[in-house]
Amino acid sequence: MDEELNVTHLTLDWYTEVNKYRYVFFFIMFILYSLIICTNSIILYLIWIHKNLHEPMYIFIAALLLNSVLYSTTVYPKLLIDFLSEKQVTTYSACLFQFFMFYTLVCSEFLLLAAMAYDRYVAICKPLEYQTIMTKTTVSIFLVVAWLVPACHVAVFTIASAEAKLCHSNIKGIFCNNAVYTLQCEISRLITIFGVVALLDLSILPMLFIVFTYTKLFIVSHRSCKEIRKKAAETCLPHLLVLISYSAFFVYDISIARVKSDFPKTTRIIMTLQIMLYQPLLNPFIYGLKMKEISKHLNKLLSQANISPCIKTYC
Repeated sequence: MDEELNVTHLTLDWYTEVNKYRYVFFFIMFILYSLIICTNSIILYLIWIHKNLHEPMYIFIAALLLNSVLYSTTVYPKLLIDFLSEKQVTTYSACLFQFFMFYTLVCSEFLLLAAMAYDRYVAICKPLEYQTIMTKTTVSIFLVVAWLVPACHVAVFTIASAEAKLCHSNIKGIFCNNAVYTLQCEISRLITIFGVVALLDLSILPMLFIVFTYTKLFIVSHRSCKEIRKKAAETCLPHLLVLISYSAFFVYDISIARVKSDFPKTTRIIMTLQIMLYQPLLNPFIYGLKMKEISKHLNKLLSQANISPCIKTYC
């Protein structure tokens, strides 16, 4: 068994692989982070100012985009600082805080996607009851549950990790994700057992609910008129694209932490970057270009800003 250490600071071991090109990486990551903030904020702004977008479906989209901005912000600023620093260090308490915020926000996306699936199901399969079911109170409850339940789950892991004995001080990653478990002398039974519970509650059950809901929705819409089928395709396709891409990246993250293979550091960096890069970038483009009402308002905004004709045509 490894000897317990009195760890006050942790070292992120990814830096040696990119030291030679750190300013290039800093510039690239800064541009990408700025793009994430700007694109998501534009869609959020459009939903905020236009009253015809103050409907449950668009409120859930806004929540999803806000989530993307927040969990990107838990990672990118520290990452950018590390690119410019001689030593990439952090305290264990700061590492656990980043771990808590990142996984709370990441896990809430599955619950938000489940709420969006239910909203589309009611809108298409029970249109006459939609206003009665999807009230402001119902939407508020869904949003609170989507953020509160993951926070409670992740808090258990964070507290258990805070009390764990540490035998290592090097984090095998670019930020404090599941790699924090590799610092511990032994992963506690609580973390192992509750990890299964959290996986079930925060990913598998919401995923099964989403698949069941969309399956039933498409069966109903297929039997309905052409207008209903078109409505289903226009509103559900973006949600499915986000779900598929997000699920793939979620499996990526689980694999990095749980598979005991010694991946090369460069491979780990690339894989981890994909988790925190593509999803926040994909969401605003998927919803901005595929959702008819948002796309219409986006076109108007670009026209007012005198954006080039080619961009207006693309959007």
